[in-house]
Amino acid sequence: MRSILRLSYSPRAGGHGRILFTFAQCVPFVIALLVVAIELTPAHFLYTGPLLTATPALAAVTSGPKGTMAAACVALAVSVTTATYNQAWGTQQVYTNFLAILLVSVASVTTSSAMHTRRQIELNQVRRIAVAAQEVLLRPVPPRLGSVRAASMYLAAEVGAQIGGDLYEAVQTRYGVRMIIGDVRGKGLPAVRVAAAVLGAFREAVHYEDELVEVMDHCAAAMQRECATVSSETDPEAETSRTECFVTVLVAQVPDSPVVQLVNRGHPPPLLLRQGRVEALMPLTPLPPLGLEDFLSGPPTKPDSYPFVPGDRLLLYTDGVIEARSPDNDFFALPEAMQAIRARTPPEFLEELHQGLIRHTQARLTDDVAMILADRLDAEP
Repeated sequence: MRSILRLSYSPRAGGHGRILFTFAQCVPFVIALLVVAIELTPAHFLYTGPLLTATPALAAVTSGPKGTMAAACVALAVSVTTATYNQAWGTQQVYTNFLAILLVSVASVTTSSAMHTRRQIELNQVRRIAVAAQEVLLRPVPPRLGSVRAASMYLAAEVGAQIGGDLYEAVQTRYGVRMIIGDVRGKGLPAVRVAAAVLGAFREAVHYEDELVEVMDHCAAAMQRECATVSSETDPEAETSRTECFVTVLVAQVPDSPVVQLVNRGHPPPLLLRQGRVEALMPLTPLPPLGLEDFLSGPPTKPDSYPFVPGDRLLLYTDGVIEARSPDNDFFALPEAMQAIRARTPPEFLEELHQGLIRHTQARLTDDVAMILADRLDAEP
């Protein structure tokens, strides 16, 4: 699922936007080629001076300082070449055109540099705001939670993005370590609100609800309330919009006993690494995501339980990991990647997974990625 907050000045809004932006960047150089075609043919009697003069100014609108400088150099080179070819040196028109191109080039490069600096300052400010928001909504999990050693990682698919549609949290409670990982459908500020509502409900309920199923129910209720509010604000046909609001969520609990308890609502199953082998902890009864309760045959009464002994590693992740594709359209082989990693600590393990994803996709993630790694340690005395 896509990022829920995009903070970038890069032209990445979509395929048509990228094509138009690339075309606009090419226009000054196309004009320069057109001038060459005119001046080196019998049509050289046409006056092309204003066309060349305009190329640096056009480049300043769509390109940075380097692109503007390149357009200015091309315009000057074409002016010198055509004047030499047509043996026009010594005429007032040639020197006037040359001076005009030079003045416009200097002004365009100066303007482009100033605009680039101002945009960079604005982008840095937006990124600082995004980092502050991330620390509130998606804060890193503590490195040690009772008998669990943990680490988290979030990777945004978009350049410049700091917050995405994936959510996670890990909290130590009197019931043990409780974790959540989820993926919000959709993007934009409405999805930010839904993610915040789910995380807020989880952070509150984990401390007083005895049953893990009840924690999930609190998350579902908070999501439904927020979706209803968002739908009524953004779509007069609120019922239609509400059916498209859902979140895949996995809630896990690591008590003092050597087990892990899971309630999975439509989320990819966590992977357990034990003695070099990886096992997917599939739900005993598949359940739909939060928000799709109409497809729920019956409410779950208890979580699924699996052995989780000292030395085991548990990876909670979002579908951005397993759906990451290579240039050959192959999916990322997460179990095999986990088995090949020899990192000792959770942060090192996640960093190696990160590098594996980058190599597999050639640094072209198409979806946000969130991961929590939990190591089961010996019980505290």
